[in-house]
Amino acid sequence: MCGVFVPESKFPRGSLIAASALLIPMLAGCSAIPSMPSMPSWFSSSGSNANAAAVGGPALPATFECPPVQVRPGASTLTNSGNAAEPTATNLRYQVTITTTARECRMGPGNSVIMKVGMQGRVILGPEGGNPSLVNVPVRFAVVRETVETQVITTKLDRVPVSMPPNDTNVLFSHVTEGLEFPMPRGGDIDNYLVYVGFDSAAADQEPKRKPAPKGKPKASRPTG
Repeated sequence: MCGVFVPESKFPRGSLIAASALLIPMLAGCSAIPSMPSMPSWFSSSGSNANAAAVGGPALPATFECPPVQVRPGASTLTNSGNAAEPTATNLRYQVTITTTARECRMGPGNSVIMKVGMQGRVILGPEGGNPSLVNVPVRFAVVRETVETQVITTKLDRVPVSMPPNDTNVLFSHVTEGLEFPMPRGGDIDNYLVYVGFDSAAADQEPKRKPAPKGKPKASRPTG
């Protein structure tokens, strides 16, 4: 499988394997894993039936097939460690994985294609996970044209807030992104298009910081005398 063009996780390969081995028993021990959050009916769409009929708008060509969604192993897992310099299985805070994807295409204005892409994932807390109320997951979507070279057509970064209930170390979540728009390819060139989805570890390292509240102007001192 292929994935989004983002830097590989900073988690060393050996430590990541160890962390995965540590988390497998945690998954096996969850006999009452919550059901997957509800998704639109189109979530199971695949192949040609992923084309949506625009109400009152132009229809996609009969030969058009909505570009498939792919995830590359290097971007399918996001890890966060308590010690970024020396991440290990024992100081792992959390691990996020992608489990399922889906897509839908419709015709847009000006002979354009508008895509809607959905993904489902799982957050698993590690030994140093603590009790976070929220985990922010950076997910990048990219429409690319794959031929001899790879050409990025359009890309979009979504920061997905995943609520973590108290004492819950295994949480399933879903997210749908809209607004991936690109010009209709000529002829059969749409067959060279696909969508990459994956975690953007670089964006996770660059979490936006809150701006400090503006300080009020000092009051002018009253003259004495």
